[in-house]
Amino acid sequence: MSLRSIVYCKVCSYPLDYCEFSGKLKRCKVWVTENHPELYSQYYGDTETEEATNKLAASSIGDEREEKLEKDLKRLQSKQENREQRELAKKLSSKVIIKREARTKRKCMIAISGLEVFEIDMKKLAKTFASKFATGCSVSKNAEKKEEIVIQGDLADEAEAYIHKLLEEKGMKDVKVEKIETKKKKKPITTPGAAPAEE
Repeated sequence: MSLRSIVYCKVCSYPLDYCEFSGKLKRCKVWVTENHPELYSQYYGDTETEEATNKLAASSIGDEREEKLEKDLKRLQSKQENREQRELAKKLSSKVIIKREARTKRKCMIAISGLEVFEIDMKKLAKTFASKFATGCSVSKNAEKKEEIVIQGDLADEAEAYIHKLLEEKGMKDVKVEKIETKKKKKPITTPGAAPAEE
């Protein structure tokens, strides 16, 4: 029966089987390569192939990751485009309402609503109207809890022309601007001493 000869590493003084536990494995490998090249592949395998395989795996993982990132980016871009198209469609389907309300026989006011969809600063526009038409103008909430611009005076045509110009500048000339006229309800006239009418 032949005994297997044990080779001891001159770097760590362990048998070659235990070099990996010495903490000096890299130097041990160099020593084995120089002194016992025939034992190198037996103890450490073909590390070059192993390293190449690891690099290839890492690069393929990198490629997969890059492809995934590209797909995610494309998906986000298409979502953004869809959102922008929906917002544009919503804006184009919206309409601006200019309501003329009579306050007394001679006085009236204009209420403009539906502008908030177009990302228009209502307070800034109210100031513009006030200086442009030299009249009182304010921003208030209507019955639907939405902001509207209230202009004192019969300026429906002037306001409409300005709004058309403003929307054209924003690239939305096809938006409908609708004018509505509301008259103040007349109170029934009652004469003093007369009995109320029976229903």
